[in-house]
Amino acid sequence: MLGVRVDPLANPKGVKKECELCRKPAFIQCSKCRVTYYCGENHQQIDWAGIHERICQLLIPLRTMMPFLCSEDERVHRENQLILRQKHLVDIAQKAGQKLLFEGKHAESIPAALQCLQYSIQLYGLSSVELIPSYLILGEASIGLGKLAQAEDYLSQAQWTVLKNPECPFTIRHRLCRNLGLLHVAKGDYERALMELADDIYYASEHYDPRHIKTSSGYFHMANIFFRQGNMETASSLYELVTDIWHDHLTRLVRSVLEGPKPPQTSDAETKAEVNEDNYEFDETLQAEASQVLNAIFDITENQRGEKQERLAKLGHALAILYYLLHDIDKAKEFGRRAVGASASIQDEEFSREIVDFLKVCENVKVSIE
Repeated sequence: MLGVRVDPLANPKGVKKECELCRKPAFIQCSKCRVTYYCGENHQQIDWAGIHERICQLLIPLRTMMPFLCSEDERVHRENQLILRQKHLVDIAQKAGQKLLFEGKHAESIPAALQCLQYSIQLYGLSSVELIPSYLILGEASIGLGKLAQAEDYLSQAQWTVLKNPECPFTIRHRLCRNLGLLHVAKGDYERALMELADDIYYASEHYDPRHIKTSSGYFHMANIFFRQGNMETASSLYELVTDIWHDHLTRLVRSVLEGPKPPQTSDAETKAEVNEDNYEFDETLQAEASQVLNAIFDITENQRGEKQERLAKLGHALAILYYLLHDIDKAKEFGRRAVGASASIQDEEFSREIVDFLKVCENVKVSIE
């Protein structure tokens, strides 16, 4: 990542080169794409780590003046290509920002959200629900950075957009409620946080299913509140539910890898596609979420007095599968062994055998590499 020094005084009359992040006068130009500018090296480094490395070359056709075309067909084709490129960039930026949030990299997620917001506005306008995911990433990043007033501004903008769009889907509404819940947690208002998370779970359950991985985040954040309040019985039951949901999902995924996916038993073609997509969905964002959630629950469960070995066995097994799917075989074996150790004292012999068999799969991967 190299920057080329530029002099603002050398810009043509009426042309302003502004920093990608703060909109102040730019003094550095990205040496790779030559269409992105920064006020200094610090903002260039933040943007590079957050999103620019992924979209550097994608920005060139979006920010370069194209030659005039005489043919109407050529102009229409170019316009369609531009829209496709913008949508592709929005998708990349949104997923990158969400992944960084799950990894706890709040500052790095902001450039991705800003790119997502900028091109979403160009595509859909200022009042579209398509802008809400960007506001939510910016809001959650601000919460993580302790900038609660700024977070409230972003989430208020998202709420206002929802109010102006009564047809706003439940997939958006549940994420907004979740972020509002996190904001109230940061403020210490647990009662309002629980109310927002209850709405999050309702909307997610209506669109997906009460036991879907997209719904499980609401249970997880609700469990964290009860944990902080010292209500360990309720927290433990919710953590157990989240573990079961992720364990089921990861088990389906690893079976599809080891055995090949089995077609769902239904005659409706559309339902088949939907079930297959839900059962085998696991992009980078979900990978980061699974790692964050399952490791957090494992640490909490392991440090509790009188922890249930069956729960530790299931958590260890889920984490072993997760790291196997992420090709981190050392961690897969580590958690596989911990799962085997915890399963030694449980009565479910079939589950114990499943855990042992999967550890053998992980160990065989190392043998095949060697």
